[in-house]
Amino acid sequence: MALSKKDRRQEKILAALDRNPSMRVSELAETLDVSSETIRRDLTHLDDAGRINRTYGGAVRGQVSEPHLAERLGQHVEARQAIARTAMNLIGEAETIFIGGGATTLHFARALRSTTRRLTVLTPAHRVAAELSENPNIQIMCLPGVYDGKEGLVTGPETLAAIRRFYTPVAFMGASGVDAGGVSEAMLGPSEVYRAMIECSQVAYVLADQSKFDRRSLRYITGWTEGIHLVTDAAPAAELLERLKAGNAGLHLSYVSQAPASF
Repeated sequence: MALSKKDRRQEKILAALDRNPSMRVSELAETLDVSSETIRRDLTHLDDAGRINRTYGGAVRGQVSEPHLAERLGQHVEARQAIARTAMNLIGEAETIFIGGGATTLHFARALRSTTRRLTVLTPAHRVAAELSENPNIQIMCLPGVYDGKEGLVTGPETLAAIRRFYTPVAFMGASGVDAGGVSEAMLGPSEVYRAMIECSQVAYVLADQSKFDRRSLRYITGWTEGIHLVTDAAPAAELLERLKAGNAGLHLSYVSQAPASF
């Protein structure tokens, strides 16, 4: 059965919220070329159906959050392992680094277990700490905070305060979304933690496979500026590539079957 005009419009609303998970009524009305009253009625219907969450003046897509860490670990494994190997070469001479949470950073931690150099790692991610604990050359500082068992990391005021006590040459973190506007995160707590890590490091490497391209999640944690580097497994599309170059951000490509490239 063909979709009704109303159903088609509501599917377009959901698609718009997938591209920009937090949109105001006025933005949706302009995008779909309908009245604000029509959008409000549609949002109420979608909210009642559990497909979105209404906010003051707009809506948030109900399915914008990422799958749990355990599920993500089984996705894009080969690409993430290649990214992890490239990231190993980006530590440089740093003796202390931040490592965030997430699936790709956990692959990075697994690769880092083989290092023979002495290194201090500060991390909010307990699974990252557990992986690195197998290497006696790595000293691990687990940051304090409120623990999220599904993501295996801590967040909150205590975590932010601890991060701001330190300054490291290099930080490594994942991302829920990567687009021309910058790097975004689906969860508020981790987004604050990763933003603090960027502020307290000289260089930040964002480890994100191509499945994160052209996705914007709930909150931006950084734009493309000098000191921000994208480490990924495929060349970005033209718009993102131009933003990287315009902001003097870095790009490091980790092709699975080819030698890595950088600018």
